[in-house]
Amino acid sequence: MKICLKTPLGICEITGEENGISGIKILDEEQEPSDQIPEFLIPAANQINAYFRGELQDFSLKLDPKGTPFQKTVWQSLLEIPFGETNSYMDVSKKLGDVKAIRAVAAANGKNPLWIVIPCHRVIGSDGSLTGYAGGLWRKKWLLEHENPSSQQSLFNF
Repeated sequence: MKICLKTPLGICEITGEENGISGIKILDEEQEPSDQIPEFLIPAANQINAYFRGELQDFSLKLDPKGTPFQKTVWQSLLEIPFGETNSYMDVSKKLGDVKAIRAVAAANGKNPLWIVIPCHRVIGSDGSLTGYAGGLWRKKWLLEHENPSSQQSLFNF
């Protein structure tokens, strides 16, 4: 089952079943927001909306992402990056115990099925640059500024 929500960054599609949320992504094409939301997707819709209103920093949803064991390990490590902070791909690789896994970490980060909830937008280049983001770098910049408006604004100039 899937629903669509309007966000400041475009239409967000949430996919899931009663056993958990399996996908949250931003769509580039226009889509009408859902007018009916199944009961098991209401918490996800409410929490996404609260995040964008600036009222939520930590999601508490039943998640059911699909991926390889390595991808799931990377995604779990992304959940440990605090709201308003960033890590580099190298930082994540080091936390996982293998600095040579930086490309694999970047690839897993790019396959994150749970936009915003698993905060892949908080991963930046070792030099502090915004790098690779499936939703577009302008969205990554927006999300980082939303989470930490005072310090991030001066870091990323486009």
